[in-house]
Amino acid sequence: MSKEVRVRFAPSPTGALHIGGVRTALYNYLFARKNGGKFILRIEDTDSQRFVEGAEKYVIEALKWCGIEIDEGVSVGGPHAPYRQSERSAMYLAYAKQLVENDYAYYAFDTAEELKTVRSEYEKRGETFSYNAKVRETLATSLSLPAEEVERRLTEENHWVVRFKMPVNEDIHMTDIIRGDVTVNSSTLDDKVLFKAVDKLPTYHLANIVDDYLMEISHVIRGEEWLPSLPLHVMLYRAFGWTESMPQFAHLPLLLKPSGKGKLSKRDGDSLGFPVFPLLWNAPDGSVSRGYREDGYLPEAFINMIALLGWNPGTEQEILSMDELIDLFSLEKVGKSGSRFDPEKAKWFNAHYIKETPNEVLAKEFSKVLDDKKIECEDAKLLKITAIVKERALLMTDFWELASYFFIAPTSYNEKVFKKFYKDENPARVVEASKIISEVEDFTGENIHEALHQWIMANEYPMGKIMNTLRLAIVGTNAGADLCQIMSIIGKKDTLDRINAIGQCTKL
Repeated sequence: MSKEVRVRFAPSPTGALHIGGVRTALYNYLFARKNGGKFILRIEDTDSQRFVEGAEKYVIEALKWCGIEIDEGVSVGGPHAPYRQSERSAMYLAYAKQLVENDYAYYAFDTAEELKTVRSEYEKRGETFSYNAKVRETLATSLSLPAEEVERRLTEENHWVVRFKMPVNEDIHMTDIIRGDVTVNSSTLDDKVLFKAVDKLPTYHLANIVDDYLMEISHVIRGEEWLPSLPLHVMLYRAFGWTESMPQFAHLPLLLKPSGKGKLSKRDGDSLGFPVFPLLWNAPDGSVSRGYREDGYLPEAFINMIALLGWNPGTEQEILSMDELIDLFSLEKVGKSGSRFDPEKAKWFNAHYIKETPNEVLAKEFSKVLDDKKIECEDAKLLKITAIVKERALLMTDFWELASYFFIAPTSYNEKVFKKFYKDENPARVVEASKIISEVEDFTGENIHEALHQWIMANEYPMGKIMNTLRLAIVGTNAGADLCQIMSIIGKKDTLDRINAIGQCTKL
């Protein structure tokens, strides 16, 4: 590539960052790192009516959790600061006026009420109104009004806008890295608003192009929903005389619902029972949406999963570290069609990463849960428990459910299991077993197993019945890790106390 790769992730602070947005940020980041470039975070907050308090902070925290490092942006600064569009607002009007002066744009003075009336008239005729080349010289615009009237309205009114003057019947040729050559005729496009006098702010289209140019963005990697805007953006580069600096474009495929039907939306998390945000989101209206971090996902698993939704490394390998993703990534391997999100596959990734994560790291996280529950546990014991539990956990939030019996003796018992095993000779034999257990000096899982095995075999007792009744006493049900390992970890005294307690318990 002839010039430095500079990409930007430019979300609007209108709410929590959707996993589709995370994927866009990730692909930009991978592309920048692969090509030795820069990843820039720009906040596009020109739509003041949709601004949501806390959204910008959420974006920054989410990217940090995901391991996506910002080279320039609102949180770190840089040579093209400010990176928040609301702080750059004073300059956009000059660019809008430049377009008007060069006949690439015009002033439109229609009020909202007037446009509503026009649309209503079109609807009565069974037609759809579009503000385009066919109507712009028949409405209240600088193309139809006398110069002095235009000047008066610009001075005395504040509802005017600047609209792009889309050329008449021209084929606009574009190239997308993912989708190839694209051609759109200008007759199918309307004259988009670029600047609004009422709030002295640009629309997305103008601010986006100006900022990309000034920040020397080399590649624009964004979602498929922005593909219809590409003709206008290409025309804006041409109108400004910036075609030599125009970035290359790549529009990413949609993320689809698990059914494969329809785009995965922000509302789907609540209705379908899985997170669609990287972090827990507390909205200003009091509503709360789940996050992958709080649901027990590791960031490495989350990123690995997201990366493969629309991109394929070209091999059968599915488990990829961030460094491996950077090394293998290319936009040419991004697909054109939508990618179906699979929440069960997300858990599969997470289970793998939990197993591969060092016990010390997992134990540190698990200790936070124990702290909340006011449970003290020495480090050596916690490491042993973690090593056992992580083999069965899908999520970090599974750890307490899978390990609670290591810390708390059962006060009640699974009714079905109790009725199945705590009957006939089993209660008496469990008392016998407690005597065997009490005599094990070096209280390791192996030694406990050997002592019980020899005792059971010597007396020709049914192994399954004895061990399941013991497990019921120790755990409260017939689930859990290796029973002898459990006894070894909780210790001899706790083990014997639990066996003794089941005979005195009346609660099932």
